Amino acid sequence: MGYISQGFITAIDLLFSGDPETWSAIITTLKISSISILATISVGIPLGFMLGTVSFPGRSIIRTGVDTLLALPTVVVGLIVYSFISRRGPLGSAGLLFTLEGVAVGQVFLGLPIVIALTASAVEGLEVQLRHTLLTLGATRKQLILSTLWETRYAIIVAGIAAYSRIISEVGVSMMLGGNIKWHTRTITTAIALETGKGEFAMGIALGLVLLLLVLIVNLLLSEFKRRSAI
Repeated sequence: MGYISQGFITAIDLLFSGDPETWSAIITTLKISSISILATISVGIPLGFMLGTVSFPGRSIIRTGVDTLLALPTVVVGLIVYSFISRRGPLGSAGLLFTLEGVAVGQVFLGLPIVIALTASAVEGLEVQLRHTLLTLGATRKQLILSTLWETRYAIIVAGIAAYSRIISEVGVSMMLGGNIKWHTRTITTAIALETGKGEFAMGIALGLVLLLLVLIVNLLLSEFKRRSAI
């Protein structure tokens, strides 16, 4: 057990001494996950709102498909995106493979089903009752949309936080699309996998502590907004 306690001591030293390799993975993770979640909510919230409020042929099939994608393993998402952005893929000329942009594309596809499904569920539970009330009061379509979004704001924020939690803790997409390139595409999760495999437990523990802290903060926010949405 001595190597574990020594690993924790060394891990704390790596974090507080500003070890470049450790902090490079942390900064890369925060940067790419922030870009990914902004793109995810920008696309996912409108799509989720449409899925939850607009009736059209095949809506139930699409909803089932979105719900199915919630459980899709990260490596499968990585494989699908890889097939499109690799050199032989239809988007190979864009040069996205083994770049932060390529990782962001994969993470967006990972987070989209969560935002779409939870947003659709939120507006579905409120929309019918609110719609009748607002239409009775003479509300316009724009006012109806804005009022629905306002009433479901906490549930939509929960959707975004849940998607961010999945994005920041994934390893399959980052490994397959980013290539785990040091100083460039290496994230917290891919660095943990690599360093632990090499027997470098100190850096793995240091990055694990940071990831644990980030996930804790995300889940505390998630719990708070869930509480508010239930009021």
